[in-house]
Formats: sequence, structure tokens, C-alpha cells
Amino acid sequence: MHIPRITPCLWFDTQAEEAAQFYCAIFPNSRIANISRYGEEGHEIHGKPAGSVLTVEFELGGQAFTALNGGPNFKFNEAISLQVGCDTQEEVDHYWDSLSAGGDEAAQQCGWLKDKYGLSWQIVPNVLADLISDPDPRKSGRVVTALLQMKKLDIAELKKAYAG
Repeated sequence: MHIPRITPCLWFDTQAEEAAQFYCAIFPNSRIANISRYGEEGHEIHGKPAGSVLTVEFELGGQAFTALNGGPNFKFNEAISLQVGCDTQEEVDHYWDSLSAGGDEAAQQCGWLKDKYGLSWQIVPNVLADLISDPDPRKSGRVVTALLQMKKLDIAELKKAYAG
């Protein structure tokens, strides 16, 4: 049985190539794989200049993505986010600082942020799942209470809350 690969497609107005380059510079083992361009065909529908970027196929840490320059019709919203699991506080800091640069500071809460393109990300320490799923509701509750008061997640503070 063949299971198809799922590739998220991110809709941009005109910034697909710029965004793909931005993301590839942040994540290790990333690359732009292919760029397709609009032609003269269909100009009456898409309205884009021939030769301008249509799609950018890229990989972030081996995960395939497509960025599409589809025009201003659609914007990102919080209904979907990309989650980045981090083993260390240094990783949390790197991804938070890099992805939040130029983004909406008002959208930063509980490890969530919006980048400069409006795309939502969750920068999450991998240990968090263990801390909030502890069978002792007092421990997990203290972690959730601490988490709800943070913008960027702090592993040491989450562990401190867990320990009581």
C-alpha cells in the first residue's frame, strides 16, 4: 500500500520565493528544490506577469512544502500553525527569535508566534508533552498555568513549575 506524501501549500500574494528563502535560512537541512514561473497562458485569469514566480517547492528539515504566489485573495490565520519541536532552550530561542523577527508581537502567546508573512508557528520544547500529560493533575496543572503566562516557552521555568 502506497501512502502519499502530504505537502503543505502556503498561499502568498507575491512573496513565495522570499518566504521560502527566509525559512530555508532558519532551518538546517533545508533547500529550495524548484521554482516554477507564470507564463503568458492564462494571464487573463491570473493577471501575473510572465516570468514571475508561480510556485516554490522547498524543504525544511526534509519536510516538503510548496509556496504559491496566488494573489491577495487569502491570508494566513490562526486556524493552522506549523509546530517546531525543540530539544533544548537554545533551539527554542533560535527558532523563536528567527521566526518572530518582523512578525506581529501581539500574536505571541504560549509558544505561538506569527512570522513577518502572517504564518503562525508553535515553538515547543519536546519535554512539554511529558510535563502536561503527567497523571498527577497538580503537576500538569502547574505546568499549564506557567505556560499560559509565557510568550516564548522557557524549559527551566516549565520544569520548575512541574516540580512545584
